[in-house]
Amino acid sequence: MGKKRIIQQTGEELIKEREKVDAKVEKEVKTSSKKILEGRIYISSTYNNTIITLTDSMGNVLGWVSAGNIGFKGTKKSTPFAASKVAEAVSQIAKKIGIEKIAVFVKGVGSGRDSAIRSFVARGLEIISIKDVTPVPHNGCRPKKVRRV
Repeated sequence: MGKKRIIQQTGEELIKEREKVDAKVEKEVKTSSKKILEGRIYISSTYNNTIITLTDSMGNVLGWVSAGNIGFKGTKKSTPFAASKVAEAVSQIAKKIGIEKIAVFVKGVGSGRDSAIRSFVARGLEIISIKDVTPVPHNGCRPKKVRRV
């Protein structure tokens, strides 16, 4: 097999990567004249991707970021690390708009649910409530008719 090489990022590469994410966030944020203090965050975490949407209290979308949008590809999109990076990008958008308090709505069964919420707390956003809105079948579909012989 040969020697295994471990690639370590230098400080310059990490700074360039952070600037790339910041540039995407700045491009997506629309500056508005009025400040919004409260917002909602919808986390959709599936087996394949993590998508986080930031809305105001009425439900109007202010910004969204996905793991694929940031630069993760393949199976790396569904990891908790990717979800935390997505949450950091959304929290930057929220800070630029002026949002301080958020209500979190989590949907899906992916592995990025918890790490995304923890990232919001670590970035200084005050979480009002956390609600799980994952769709659950409560009776299923209608069964087949009974077979008569």
